[in-house]
Amino acid sequence: MANVELIIQNGTKAYLPIVEDSIEWTTERKGVPGKLTFKILNDGHINIQEGNAVRFKYNNKKIFFGFLFEKGTDKSKEVSITCYDQLRYLKNKDTYVYSNKTARAFIKMVADDFGLRCGNLIETSWTIANRVEENKTLFDMFQNALDITLQNTGELFVLYDDFGKLTLNHVQNMRIPLLIDEDTSEDYDYKSSIDNDVYNQIKLTYDNEKTGKREVYIVKDSNHINDWGILQYYESIDENTNGKSKANALLSLYNQKTKSLKIKNVLGDVRVRGGSSVVVRLTLMDVKIESFMIVEKVKHTFTNNLHLMDLELKGGVFNG
Repeated sequence: MANVELIIQNGTKAYLPIVEDSIEWTTERKGVPGKLTFKILNDGHINIQEGNAVRFKYNNKKIFFGFLFEKGTDKSKEVSITCYDQLRYLKNKDTYVYSNKTARAFIKMVADDFGLRCGNLIETSWTIANRVEENKTLFDMFQNALDITLQNTGELFVLYDDFGKLTLNHVQNMRIPLLIDEDTSEDYDYKSSIDNDVYNQIKLTYDNEKTGKREVYIVKDSNHINDWGILQYYESIDENTNGKSKANALLSLYNQKTKSLKIKNVLGDVRVRGGSSVVVRLTLMDVKIESFMIVEKVKHTFTNNLHLMDLELKGGVFNG
């Protein structure tokens, strides 16, 4: 397959296998490791094992570095290979108790404990006062820290593997000047909703042990309440939380429709990964969209000099 460099490293031996059909590279914005799948011919001269390092480049651009986790074969003697990037190790479970750390500091601490390679971890602004993460995956621990940051600041961060290095980036830094319109998309499915993760009234409470009273913080959007009815978010907070500030941040975050868009067979661009944003210009139902939408999931397919991608996009609320 032209323009493709695929190397499987087993100890001191490096193999450049003959790939059958296509290579698929899939990433998501959160909670899932990057995945590379392909099939190779079993010519009897290739000895590959689970745990082998796998590198993939396309047009000399670094795309994927990870490890072989699964292989299988059938009567055709083709070998199916599934590889994951470093984020696969975030499925490990553990217990952590920490205090006065930003999400970045916590991620770096745990990554070092598990021997994960870190690249650029951008600083996050919110300090988490106290947190107990018991018997949870590292994925869940990291996402909880990022969710707390999002809910208190409105700032969305994306954790991903960049060719073998754990990377934390702000979503604004991941915007790509790539236009998706009627001409570049073969088929699409669009939905607009107020059914999930949409709130027009925020209620936070704190039981003040010193005064013996319950402090209540309520913010709301009366116009959207008239349009949609009351959609309330409720949470108990602790003494270290600024109730008024957090309530306003949550209303700003959740007081809007969610928009989801699935598009198939778009001309591929290797810059696009889970967490990226692309420009969408489409007229859908009675709505004209011309704005950035975030990539929740993308599957790149490389085959015979053709590179296509399937996108799952989201606009409006980004719930962690």
